[in-house]
Amino acid sequence: MAAGYLDILRARHAARLLTGTLVGRLPNGTAHIAIVLFTRAEGGSYTLAGVLAAAYGLATAVGQPLLGRAVDLHGQPRVQLPAAVVSALGMSLLAFTGLSSLPLAYLAVIVAGVATPPLEGGLRALWPSVLKGEGQVHRAYAMDAVAQEIMFTVGPLLVTVLVSLWSPAAALLVINAIGVLGALSVVLSEPSRTWRSAPREAHWLGALRSPGLLALLGAFFFVGLALGSITVAGVAYADDHGRESVYGWLMAALGLGALIGGLVYGARQWAGAPERRLRFIVGLLALGYLPLTLTPSVPVMTALAALAGVFLAPAIACSFIVVDRHAPRGTVTEAFSWLVTTFGVGAAAGTAVAGPAVELGSTAWSFAVAGAGGVAALVVLLSTGRVLAAPSRTPAVVTGSENDRNGAVEPGFSSGHKA
Repeated sequence: MAAGYLDILRARHAARLLTGTLVGRLPNGTAHIAIVLFTRAEGGSYTLAGVLAAAYGLATAVGQPLLGRAVDLHGQPRVQLPAAVVSALGMSLLAFTGLSSLPLAYLAVIVAGVATPPLEGGLRALWPSVLKGEGQVHRAYAMDAVAQEIMFTVGPLLVTVLVSLWSPAAALLVINAIGVLGALSVVLSEPSRTWRSAPREAHWLGALRSPGLLALLGAFFFVGLALGSITVAGVAYADDHGRESVYGWLMAALGLGALIGGLVYGARQWAGAPERRLRFIVGLLALGYLPLTLTPSVPVMTALAALAGVFLAPAIACSFIVVDRHAPRGTVTEAFSWLVTTFGVGAAAGTAVAGPAVELGSTAWSFAVAGAGGVAALVVLLSTGRVLAAPSRTPAVVTGSENDRNGAVEPGFSSGHKA
């Protein structure tokens, strides 16, 4: 697996695209953390912090598929960079005005969310034009899932460091400035400038006309809910222990666990359909969230957070291939953007529920929301197994266009044929 990753990174433009995308997504990956810490520092309640973060998540959910469809229709540079700049301006407005005017604060996070550029879906659309053959493209999906966990590990620590050195407002400004630079690096690259989506059937539903994709999105709404609730629950746990830094360590441990899980997952060959394997992985993911309700000492809780994250990257890597197998032709960026959207809506719901759970119950109650989300995701996958087992069977798209459903093989999955 390590050799496979190195082969991908040696490909022209690959390292730049991966790094630029991760850096460009940093504002989105840390927004819920930054908003919660900023709101608490300004004297806002847990409920207000959760609702503001939820407003950002819902706005992102609205913007991602719309911008994703715009990318499929008009190309990446015309959409990605302007969106990144507008999103950064929204967060800057929040940083400068604070909570003195709540309507203005809500407007700021909504603008920032709606304009969040669909860099994640854009990268997966670019891989076929940069890499050679299905095997490398699908391995790149696995590498993408692992690499983004580095962002989710480093991101919370970076936010807490910026908060400690300067202020939560400064953290918002710096993170979003870095994000614009990442988006700029991507859109100036040759693959981004020359990429065009494959021809698509004119249909107002776009990617959502696929029943299998809808089933997957339903499940990953609840995965997002679990992660969103942990954002608020982690802050409450840190407050209970009187140290703000505890929150950063918990979130970093969660990301580190996912990073380790992704590396282990990608290190072996897997047989069988990815849809069936996804059910098993999500079941283990749900099981990992349940012990967090015990809220033990900080060292033990940090270890439990790392354990809870182990199956996150494998679930994400597997979901990429399921999206690729079920997305209608010509909708690749939009389809992946819908996956981001379900995370956003789910995370918004999780933060909105976890805030009141802390204030009406306890920190343990807010962690219980995460466990319930994981269980619900598994139930959706189990109840839609027949739909997910029947991906579209239209002719495969050649490598070099935007997606390939029939030929899609999960990263690490052995097709039985040697390259």
